[in-house]
Amino acid sequence: MTQSASTSQFFLSEITPFQKKLNRPLTKQKITILQINLGKRCNLACNHCHVEAGPKRTEELSSEICEQLIELIHCFPQIKTVDLTGGAPEMNYGFKPLVEAARKAGKEVIVRSNLTIFFETGYKDLPEYLAKYQLRVIASLPCYLENNVDRQRGAGVYQASIKAIQKLNQLGYGKKQDLILDLVYNPQLPKNDNFSLTPNQVSLERDYKQYLEENFQVIFNRLFAITNLPIGRVKNYLNNNHLYVPYLKFLESHHNSSTVSHLMCRNQLSIDYLGNVYDCDFNQMENLPATLPNGEALTIVKLLEAGNLDLIQEIKTAAYCYGCTAGSGSSCEGALI
Repeated sequence: MTQSASTSQFFLSEITPFQKKLNRPLTKQKITILQINLGKRCNLACNHCHVEAGPKRTEELSSEICEQLIELIHCFPQIKTVDLTGGAPEMNYGFKPLVEAARKAGKEVIVRSNLTIFFETGYKDLPEYLAKYQLRVIASLPCYLENNVDRQRGAGVYQASIKAIQKLNQLGYGKKQDLILDLVYNPQLPKNDNFSLTPNQVSLERDYKQYLEENFQVIFNRLFAITNLPIGRVKNYLNNNHLYVPYLKFLESHHNSSTVSHLMCRNQLSIDYLGNVYDCDFNQMENLPATLPNGEALTIVKLLEAGNLDLIQEIKTAAYCYGCTAGSGSSCEGALI
């Protein structure tokens, strides 16, 4: 039985508000990263997906918002990286126009790929396309063992992912300096309240590289070890198993203040398929929009009208932010320290 909202709220009062833990407001630095969620369409429905994406979702970018994003990319030289996510970003409207506009403008472009998309009808040319435009691929492979991956992502996903990495290796990914392939580790969802921190990223990367090269002759550049934040499907799972508040308490108890200066929300804007602006992808999924000092919600249109990306003074925070500061920290590029 799921915890009632009132019961959850009562126990949440035991969690120290994140900003109070910091003892000061969390503020923005100069924006250099534009992370864009193109929509919720995806060929997979992974049980750890905080976006709750899947094959039955239809929400995606419109042509109008796509044009606004392209204008944003062209108008602001301070944007160094355009980070495309989803769902499966490759399946959602605007993927190729944004890639080509950003690369023409000299930006680094990241695509957060589930790899299995390469084998779906209509997407089999993707590996060559990614290599042509020198996209940095950050791909989900939540474990180097087959059973663990298939348990999280679906039957057959591990073997398809290995086949996709082999294809990328053939094109030069993981070998050539301008073809970067990074993998992402996600922990298994907890079965009880015996929680543990994400493993050490350096030693885990070494284990991944040894196992994957010995067994499949595949290589990659870096491994990012990411903590499961209690939002989306993870939050639903934790609630259904009466683990939501205990997990938040665990994360708070392992808060590491030295991670705060490296938090990804400090120099990025996260934009959804409707053109709304957030401090990070997690706030986007929890519908916690970034605001101007007067409290007005921020949008792409307002950024363009102001001619300024650095309008946000204070970052919105919530209890799940402890997932980014526990232990060695966690971000879209893994450990923070």
